[in-house]
Amino acid sequence: MLELKNIIANSEKIIEALKIKNVDVSDIVAEIVDVDAKRRTSLQQLEEKQAFMNSLSKEIGQLFREGKTEEANNIKAKTANLKTEIAEHNDEVSNYNQRLEELLIQLPNIPHPSVPAGKTDADNIIEKDCLNVPETKDDMIPHWDLLTKYDIVDFELGTKITGAGFPVYKGKGAALQRALISFFLDENIKAGYEEVLPPIVVNEDSAYGTGQLPDKEGQMYHVTGDNLYLIPTAEVPVTNIYRDVILQEENLPKKNTAYTPCFRREAGSYGKDVRGLNRLHQFDKVEVVQVAHPDKSYEILNEMVAHVEAILIKLELPYRILRLCGGDLSFTSALTFDFEVYSVAQKRWLEVSSVSNFESYQANRLKLRFKSKNSKGTTLAHTLNGSALALPRIMAALLENNQTEKGIRIPDALVPYTRFDLID
Repeated sequence: MLELKNIIANSEKIIEALKIKNVDVSDIVAEIVDVDAKRRTSLQQLEEKQAFMNSLSKEIGQLFREGKTEEANNIKAKTANLKTEIAEHNDEVSNYNQRLEELLIQLPNIPHPSVPAGKTDADNIIEKDCLNVPETKDDMIPHWDLLTKYDIVDFELGTKITGAGFPVYKGKGAALQRALISFFLDENIKAGYEEVLPPIVVNEDSAYGTGQLPDKEGQMYHVTGDNLYLIPTAEVPVTNIYRDVILQEENLPKKNTAYTPCFRREAGSYGKDVRGLNRLHQFDKVEVVQVAHPDKSYEILNEMVAHVEAILIKLELPYRILRLCGGDLSFTSALTFDFEVYSVAQKRWLEVSSVSNFESYQANRLKLRFKSKNSKGTTLAHTLNGSALALPRIMAALLENNQTEKGIRIPDALVPYTRFDLID
């Protein structure tokens, strides 16, 4: 959520900046400015009446102490109307605050100046291109057929147990999935991230804090009886570790990594783009999250991008890095880099990671601040996260790109984790 003081001071700049995200927020910003002005006027009147009430209370007390009971009671009787006015102003200020909250959550995050203009993913900028896209052959088998051929993932069994989009991993498929999770976690821990194992259901406050609520509730599974939500990503519970927390500047950055199952109610469609492991309702992902000093968050973002890139290199997968355009940027992100790996059987690029800087947008919702030794006040921190990595499309690319006549070759970096070098 954008800071109110920033909106009031820079309303025109914010309206102009958000045009990069292809949204016109001029009406919302105008109403915010208007409501805030009314709120300030009402608040001033409230404070003046409260001050007057306090002075009268002191005067009444003094009169009682002096034995001037009748005079004291006369003044006391006159305060009844003042109490009513104070209550009305309290309600008025409360209503203005509520309306401001409703308006503020409608504003997306301001994009970083480096975000390119554009409306769809076709307008994203290739930041780093793959130098050696693998040769594709007509006899390359897509991963959904390889899964059946080697009996390592069973979609029909998952549909029987739960429904479409909930696969069952079997044998070496389950072992490869577990190996990838362990490998990703170990790589993240080596890079200085502390592992946590968070809950996979969260409350409304947590979903609100990272921006899933109120606009993305339709994408999440809702446990209605307890009013809890299954997480769409570990970003939600991990970032909420720091909700309502004041950190010390010298303890920044905070670095966490977590493996969790993830759940998304994305509407299904037909075709190869969503076939097999390309889109699931339940999938595994390893996430990295950082809470950073505002002056260092973009340096940290570059470090996170380099870290994800290093993991993909170890997996021997052809990849490219995209800088997302304004139209493809998420509601909460200021700058996002996407990683895609090439699928030789599908002959297309598959997104496997997004690494984003949210600046203070999430922190403002989370009330996540830090305190400096030389400062009396507190400052909003910056939050960042990234997939390191999402497993389904990584597994799809590994299977398709490493298929041989003998079976599926396991990359060298994963062999110590799988304890086999071939799926046959």
